[in-house]
Amino acid sequence: MTVAAAPARAGRRRLLVVCAALAVGALATWGGARPTWFSVTVPTVRGDALATATGTQVQPVPTALALLAVAGIAATVAVSGAARRVLGGLLALVAVATVWAVVATLVSPPAPARLAQLAGLTVTPGAVGEVSGAAAPVLTLAGAVLVGAAGVLLALRENGMPRLGARYDAPTAQRRPRQTDPDRTAWEDLDAGRDPTVGPTPGTAPGTGPEEIDDRPGRGGGEGAV
Repeated sequence: MTVAAAPARAGRRRLLVVCAALAVGALATWGGARPTWFSVTVPTVRGDALATATGTQVQPVPTALALLAVAGIAATVAVSGAARRVLGGLLALVAVATVWAVVATLVSPPAPARLAQLAGLTVTPGAVGEVSGAAAPVLTLAGAVLVGAAGVLLALRENGMPRLGARYDAPTAQRRPRQTDPDRTAWEDLDAGRDPTVGPTPGTAPGTGPEEIDDRPGRGGGEGAV
């Protein structure tokens, strides 16, 4: 029994790991996109001002991945089979796209005029400042990688993972007790020469009760027996 239960325990562990990775990855991806990613000091008509932009302002893809990961937790425990593998592949693809988008944004940060526009500042024409980045995108990248790893695990190792409510499925037709009609059973007993009002004697096989002995002459020890 222990050997038979080992695959089930391994499947439950994999399901727990996938759900935990999706939850932590979604939190990290979303949390890393909330703080400031870029800042720059730009001259305005009222003097120098600091223009900042968060990750959600410059790159909306991480937020979309976080929402997908949260929805993926519920879908992972609700579906199984091919649907679960498709979900894992989708999570992995969106995670890769998120990593690509974040890296591309870090390599080519927004221009100072764009940051000033996002901050609601009016800069003087031709003003140029030096854009500086923050460490928050690293947290977003880590979360996206974690979500992608969970998606790959779900797509490749789905077999054996339990599904929510599987133990409460309706019993199969073979397990359902056969329903009998008392009236029909009584008619069948009458056709077979049995009295439907008398149950079988304990320890006797059907058709061998005393009421079923043939009492024709010469048969079964009736009055006409010789």
